Amino acid sequence: MKLDLLVFAAHPDDAELGCGGTIAALVAAGKKVGIIDLTEGEMGTRGDPDSRRAEAAEASNILGVAVRENLALKDVFFKNEWPEQEKVVRMIRKYRPERVIANAPSDRHPDHGRASRLVQQAFFMSGLSKIKTREGSVSQAPYRPAALYYYIQNDYMEPDFIVDVSEYWDKKLAAIRAFRSQFYDP
Repeated sequence: MKLDLLVFAAHPDDAELGCGGTIAALVAAGKKVGIIDLTEGEMGTRGDPDSRRAEAAEASNILGVAVRENLALKDVFFKNEWPEQEKVVRMIRKYRPERVIANAPSDRHPDHGRASRLVQQAFFMSGLSKIKTREGSVSQAPYRPAALYYYIQNDYMEPDFIVDVSEYWDKKLAAIRAFRSQFYDP
């Protein structure tokens, strides 16, 4: 399936928090959007992989994304090395998105910056013909999307552009609220 936009997130809920309104706006405009979570968020203070999986599925339904996958990299411990890069390259080649959005390069959470650098490296590598990958038994063709953008979560960065998501704000909040395990509830 070819996507218009593929969003990479270090943890389930990062996409919703960082660019959920943009995702909702693009889906409403008829675009095909997918989300790839790099980890299951298993090191989070609250929740567990099973609850995070269910929450991610609920949030995906709210936003209307075409596909959501989890690469099950080790939360906190994943690296920007070939085994991890290959998994991201395979997703880019599998979905052949026009554009990619990832965590910002600088952020309070170390996983977010590391995820950003991992996706940036894989984004470039996905277009190199001498890097061979397979999806099941099928060889994947090289492919590099037209653009890579970043969504801002915690650290202030001067944005290059802003997407007006006013019309989709309630949908973004509903998708964020799907991650009940991640928010304090006395």
